[in-house]
Amino acid sequence: MMIWLSRLVRFGLPLFVSAIFLDSLRYKFTDAPETQEIFGRLDAWAASLGAPGLFDYTGLFSQYVIGSAELLASALLLIGFIPAFQRFQIAGSALGLAIMSGAISFHLFTPLGIDPNADGGGLFVAACLVWLSCLALLVIKRQAALVLGCGLLRAFIPTSR
Repeated sequence: MMIWLSRLVRFGLPLFVSAIFLDSLRYKFTDAPETQEIFGRLDAWAASLGAPGLFDYTGLFSQYVIGSAELLASALLLIGFIPAFQRFQIAGSALGLAIMSGAISFHLFTPLGIDPNADGGGLFVAACLVWLSCLALLVIKRQAALVLGCGLLRAFIPTSR
């Protein structure tokens, strides 16, 4: 029973996260009205703080940049099913956690709110579920994540000899 549950979690969580991310791309990459509303509100908020264009079409956090990051996270999560590339799933989980941390923060701490499209907060709930799924994947694979993280630190921070 535990083996079955473990397999379900290890396969189900990455598939769930990828499905949510990939489904959202049709809104972000086609400039859907829902996406225009969300990123328009965020850009107006950023402009009021002196950072106009931050969430605009060519901004640092545009719908295309966020959508591309979600596409990359999905690709990493799915490629991670190949045994030789399991580390990619850890990277995809970490990227997904970062993306959703930003999304949740913007929903909670900006005028965007938790129900920007009057959908009953479904978008916010999905963001929370994806965040929890990515965190769970990192906890489940914490040994491999620590090894990968230490390897990245060694690559970017030189050690003195």
